[in-house]
Amino acid sequence: MKGKLVKIASVTTVLGAGIWIGSLWPSIVEGDGSSLIPGSAEDPVVTKSYVDEQIAKLKGSSSNSGNSNGGNNTNTSGGNTASIKLEVVKVPAGQILMADAGTEVVVRVGDAVAYSSDTNGISDVTEGKDIKSGLPVPRNHLIWFPREGRGIQAAEGYAEPLTVLVKGPYTISE
Repeated sequence: MKGKLVKIASVTTVLGAGIWIGSLWPSIVEGDGSSLIPGSAEDPVVTKSYVDEQIAKLKGSSSNSGNSNGGNNTNTSGGNTASIKLEVVKVPAGQILMADAGTEVVVRVGDAVAYSSDTNGISDVTEGKDIKSGLPVPRNHLIWFPREGRGIQAAEGYAEPLTVLVKGPYTISE
């Protein structure tokens, strides 16, 4: 019985000493002296109006809602060309959706083929390949237009309008 009491007392003493030493030992955060103080140069305080202004800039301002720029879903305020939204576009048979550089398109409905005014094609980002002019554009693939002068159109013999999702500037021409 005496041996058990000695063991319990020694375990209690060791645990107590460990807790006491641990509470006195500085932690890494306290020891390196780099804790951030609100309002300091490392952690500045900003106002709600400043945050709201920055969010409005990121959204491209709500003044362009409704796509009042004639099917060219971009915001050109401040000299930048930034896409506002993903837009559902119907491309009539016999017409070409001409995309500007950086525009993204996803064919949702219809049989589309690539169009290019030169020998290069458009980028199928989903498959990681180049689609040359006149070749089919797969449905539900992300298509990226690296330069102007390229687009998509309905395949020969397909009489219905294409339904595509477009993000970026574009025009529809014949």
